Amino acid sequence: MPSQRVDVKLDAIDKGILRELQQSGRLSNQDLAQRVHLSPSACLRRVKALEDAGVLAGYVAIVDPKAVGRYGISYTIINLASTTPSQLEAFERAVRDEPEVLDCFYLAGSNDYLIRFVYQDAEDLERFHSEVLTRLPGVVRSNSLLVLRTVKRTTALPV
Repeated sequence: MPSQRVDVKLDAIDKGILRELQQSGRLSNQDLAQRVHLSPSACLRRVKALEDAGVLAGYVAIVDPKAVGRYGISYTIINLASTTPSQLEAFERAVRDEPEVLDCFYLAGSNDYLIRFVYQDAEDLERFHSEVLTRLPGVVRSNSLLVLRTVKRTTALPV
């Protein structure tokens, strides 16, 4: 289901709050308020307004894949047998239910989807391809791009 676009007017203080929280989502309200030069109560109101507007969509802990034994990253291009609405819906439903798929993007152009997943080793990569990818509805072809080194990775959006 496509998300609705919501245009929210952000002033310099809102942008400062977003930058600080993207760097450290565990900041206390007191520390955040100090960094953006607001009183704690005004800062809390701003953060609540950003949450209510959907600008702050959630808070997460970012786990280092290598620390949990996932040493490889794969971006895999997926092509389906057809792109009828029912085929797309079936594929997307299956992908949403697959916990190993970290990201899935519907693409414009000659390919249908791009997914990202992390794996332990060559055997785990093979298992994922044979037991997960090839069993997703409508998949006729996949092409994996294996990451050799991550040069830059961020979750922070420029605001």
